[in-house]
Amino acid sequence: MTLEECRRFYSQEIRFAANIGSSALIEAYANVPREKYLGPPPWQIASPEQRAMSISGMGGSSYTPTEDPRDLYHNVLVGLDIARNVNNGQPSGLARWIDAMDLKPGDRAYHLGCGVGYYTAIIREVVGATGSVVAIDALPDLAARAKENLAHYTNVTVHSGDGVTFDPGPCDAMLINAGVIHPHVMWFDRLSEQGRLVVPLTMAANSTLGQGIMAKIARERGGFTAQIATFLAIFSCTNGRDPQLEPSMAKALTTGALMKIKSVRRDSHEASDTCILHAPEVCLSMVDLSAAHDAAAS
Repeated sequence: MTLEECRRFYSQEIRFAANIGSSALIEAYANVPREKYLGPPPWQIASPEQRAMSISGMGGSSYTPTEDPRDLYHNVLVGLDIARNVNNGQPSGLARWIDAMDLKPGDRAYHLGCGVGYYTAIIREVVGATGSVVAIDALPDLAARAKENLAHYTNVTVHSGDGVTFDPGPCDAMLINAGVIHPHVMWFDRLSEQGRLVVPLTMAANSTLGQGIMAKIARERGGFTAQIATFLAIFSCTNGRDPQLEPSMAKALTTGALMKIKSVRRDSHEASDTCILHAPEVCLSMVDLSAAHDAAAS
């Protein structure tokens, strides 16, 4: 098979593995050359299951070297910096999250945690030449590689730094690729009407990793609705965590309360039984805004 044929087959593999309905997203997976973003061979590939066993101490080295770019077109992880445990991410997992962004041609998107830019390129292909993408990564070397890899896109800008304090400007969709206790206030403020924020809400499993849910939050009906996109384990966003709220998030996850999330409240209110995680400016809530809106209308 040629590389083009491998990419086309790969896009269909991701389509079924991630249950993707967006034809534009599937086409992006078929067209973006993954090998262009990963540096020179040999590439180190692994399955998510292999990596999980290795990290938990139940297995040895979980990466297999290859110099054949066709091997990259499977639903596998590719090591970027094995010493730091940094990889390119699982294609089907990222596909689910990008699909949850509900991207349309002309959208302005924000990608926090862009790595070397492969999935940023996927996002750019979906928003098209009339859209734009702002990307950032906290690791300067990865951000530099992403900037070089994405230089051929005139409507993509790449930054290096803290994604929590960075102001991306007005956005129609955001993908936060690092775990936080709750969404950063600025992200809500920069989200357009009908805008979508896809963000991992996690408890800290250790100093670097967290586990929880990937939530899709949408601005609508004068508030922010929320639903679960996937479960996940992911690197934590260092400045997106609050030690005082960690016990509350751990309780919300272990009791299953987090799975009942329906909205994110920004209004001032007292903590109640409907509050999953109550913070001064952001509250993860069980309140169904759609039901409340319908009741008020009737």
